[in-house]
Amino acid sequence: MPLPLLAWAAIALGGAGVVKTIDAAVDNDNAKEINKDAGRIVDEAKARINASKDASGEALKAVGAKKVYVLDNGIKRFLDLFTQLKNVDFRNTPGLEEFSKFRIDAQDLRGLREMSSLARSFASGTATGTVAGALTAFGAYSGVMALGTASTGAAISGLAGAAATNATLAWLGGGSLAAGGLGMAGGAMVLGGLVAAPALAVLGLFMGSSAKKNLSNARSNLAEAKKFREEMNTAATLCNGIRRRAYMFERLLMRLDVLLNSANNGLHSAINTYGTDYRYFSQDAKKTVGVAASLAKAVKTILDTPILTEDGRLTPESLSKANEIRASLPA
Repeated sequence: MPLPLLAWAAIALGGAGVVKTIDAAVDNDNAKEINKDAGRIVDEAKARINASKDASGEALKAVGAKKVYVLDNGIKRFLDLFTQLKNVDFRNTPGLEEFSKFRIDAQDLRGLREMSSLARSFASGTATGTVAGALTAFGAYSGVMALGTASTGAAISGLAGAAATNATLAWLGGGSLAAGGLGMAGGAMVLGGLVAAPALAVLGLFMGSSAKKNLSNARSNLAEAKKFREEMNTAATLCNGIRRRAYMFERLLMRLDVLLNSANNGLHSAINTYGTDYRYFSQDAKKTVGVAASLAKAVKTILDTPILTEDGRLTPESLSKANEIRASLPA
């Protein structure tokens, strides 16, 4: 379509200014498209990290719940049976060589009793309203950290407090990635040494009309969005590692629980047959007692091994201990 005469006249009289106006309009259009791309990158990165975060938080909570279940069932029954026995001595019991690394002692028994009481407090709903956060913390950290010198009720409150105030657990337990912060004090995420607060500033650029329109700023926005995506991808990778480690612990606890329940049945049968003096047990019955005790010790080892450090890093011992226990179990 030919330009109107007045338009030609305008170009003739002030062509340079009109060309600049047209260039500016093109630049603004390009800026809008670049900002759209940047906004899409940010939205996709937020969706990815929130999904990874939610999955890892649920996995830690599931480990905490499994710890409570095993303590309140297999371990509780083992303690009820084992503490009936007298004169127990595993040193000369044949067939227990493969469990030599998991010999239970009086200190282990005391620790299991304390944690079993903690589990009963969980199960009875003593800390209603704080249980979910406490389970997440119990999944992430060790039983020793949970109890300390506190009573079981105070221990649950302490776990819930850790879940609320620790930057990693507060985020994994429900803090969402939103403009200006992560749903926690300070607006910072600490996960395996990654502090995402600086990158979060980019989120404010894409809230309504706050996106700057000129081409130079739009390109800067895009660069910041790509940086944000890289940091969130790193965080998502860390979250996925936490989820996998938590799943490993949960599966191992499930397997130990099945084996311990079977050993508890054998222990119950041995007591019914031979009484409570270990010295008069048959070799097979002594082995049954030893296997049950070793399985209880293996459960305690898992309970005492944290999955995460306080700054959100996976602990090396959580992998090594899990592999050590798995290698000692029957195929």
